[in-house]
Amino acid sequence: MFAIIKTGGKQYKVAEGDTLVIEKLEHEGLPAQAGDSVAFDDVLLVANGEVKVGKPTVSGAKVTAKVLEEGKGKKKMVFRYKSKTRQHKKKGHRQPFTRIQIIKIES
Repeated sequence: MFAIIKTGGKQYKVAEGDTLVIEKLEHEGLPAQAGDSVAFDDVLLVANGEVKVGKPTVSGAKVTAKVLEEGKGKKKMVFRYKSKTRQHKKKGHRQPFTRIQIIKIES
């Protein structure tokens, strides 16, 4: 059994027991804490012997997950350079993420 969920502007194929890294989750303006339970209601597809495709979401379907950790990814460097004018700018960015584990898929 698997499902396709939408979160953070991206779509993920998930199955029970999967661990995945998604965009940082917030609940009521506060970041999700490790051990919290999170429910995803934007389920686009559920496959359990038969396939249910949503228009745009499957009604009554829900995916429950547990937050394992919050963190930041590796630093990515951005460097802008203009030749012959001595202009350059170096900047770094670390994208925040949430690591979750899928507990249950309900359809």
